[in-house]
Amino acid sequence: MSHSARRLRYVLKRLIQALPIVLAIVIMNFFLLQMAEGDAVDVLAGEAGSATPEYMAELRAKFGLDQPLPVQLAVYLKNVLTFDLGYSFRHEMPVSQLILDRMIPTMLLMVSTIMLAVGFGVLLGLIAATGLNTWRDTAISIFALITYATPLFWVGLMLIVVFSLNLGWFPTSGMENLTMFYEGWDRVIDIAHHLVLPTITLSLFYLALYTRLMRASMLEQYGQDYVTTARAKGVTERRIIFVHVLRNALLPVVTMAGVQVGALIGGSVIVESVFAWPGLGMLAFEALFARDLNLLLGIFLLSALLVVAVNLVVDIIYSSLDPRIEVG
Repeated sequence: MSHSARRLRYVLKRLIQALPIVLAIVIMNFFLLQMAEGDAVDVLAGEAGSATPEYMAELRAKFGLDQPLPVQLAVYLKNVLTFDLGYSFRHEMPVSQLILDRMIPTMLLMVSTIMLAVGFGVLLGLIAATGLNTWRDTAISIFALITYATPLFWVGLMLIVVFSLNLGWFPTSGMENLTMFYEGWDRVIDIAHHLVLPTITLSLFYLALYTRLMRASMLEQYGQDYVTTARAKGVTERRIIFVHVLRNALLPVVTMAGVQVGALIGGSVIVESVFAWPGLGMLAFEALFARDLNLLLGIFLLSALLVVAVNLVVDIIYSSLDPRIEVG
């Protein structure tokens, strides 16, 4: 069997294995949200100021909240299997459409954050490890420590004050300038312009993490026997670093990046709040207070699917970085 065929078989096997995991996550999320006090009807009644018991009972029957929990779960699972995530009473639109609209801004922020954090984290970790105990190592270590310990909301506010209010280089909030009606590449440039500050803010924490992880991984690989053997054979230090050590040192970084992709959706709530970024993090935050369970379950389901997909991609990248790791 060829390598590509083994890889395809491995991917299909992992997808089949992921199905019961996703099902378990869906059921667990359903019961966890049901344990919270109050429901959508309580929120609506509170906003209206008052509501008769008859009206609240009518609303619960309308939303299916008067049914026993097993019945509600069975209905929800049947709807999920038919790709029907329900209806959001708060936004008065289907959950799937609402999530799709917010998913694009979130994916933009997540992908740009991961690329910036992993890219510069690997670079800084590499520079620090190759200049161990020099001024480069000290400066990068101090930078990583400060950025790791600094609250995200404070970083975001300071970036707005400096680069938006004082210098006027970047917009203060939003994803694009809707009043200008940009189209084509002008709109792409406008969105990228709005994306700069939220990306920098969210990536600083992860940048520090990947920098420290890459530095430690590089130093660990330097102590391995294969490095000593390569030096004894006369292999140049540059080749040892970029051909041998770097590939192996990247494995823990790839693992951490895969694990944290799901956390980015939750961690982006603060950044999305500061910059008014219309993403899934802020949507989940609003849905939680509105007791919009259908919307919350839809976001949680998307997060679970995203984590499963990213972990699969990470496993495939693993086999590319280290030929000793076989797929299949």
